[in-house]
Amino acid sequence: MPIPDFIVDLRRDIGHRPLWLAGVTAVVLRGSEMLLVRRADTGEWSPVTGIVDPGEHPAVAARREVLEEAGLDVLVDRLASVGVTDPVVYSNGDEARYLDITFLCRWRSGEPHPADGENLEARWFDRDALPPMAGHVTERIDAAVADEIAARFRR
Repeated sequence: MPIPDFIVDLRRDIGHRPLWLAGVTAVVLRGSEMLLVRRADTGEWSPVTGIVDPGEHPAVAARREVLEEAGLDVLVDRLASVGVTDPVVYSNGDEARYLDITFLCRWRSGEPHPADGENLEARWFDRDALPPMAGHVTERIDAAVADEIAARFRR
């Protein structure tokens, strides 16, 4: 999995100790279809996720991550939810916890493909026939597709 340069630099100084990072989830819709990617690290399906670069606006990060990971151009429509992930321990021992900012996005152009090696597959699913996903992922999807004006605050 590509690790942003700023995290590589931080890890040189702090080793495997926990990092608090800002992350985004981009729930992308095209009509009745939803974009999902199958992650190379876990083999699980999910919307596109990624880390916000220092100084980057989270909505810009969501759009960038979808382009980098799935090759699609999207519009970011709205903030759907904000939450904090459980602690994550990666296979190399690195620890992190994420402030997740989930956005509802709308497809503009492109056909999905695993563009940067972070995913094994990228494709459209009918919203009524999504594959099994972890509960924390379906919470983000539910918030994004809900007909709500205000963002949800997940616990």
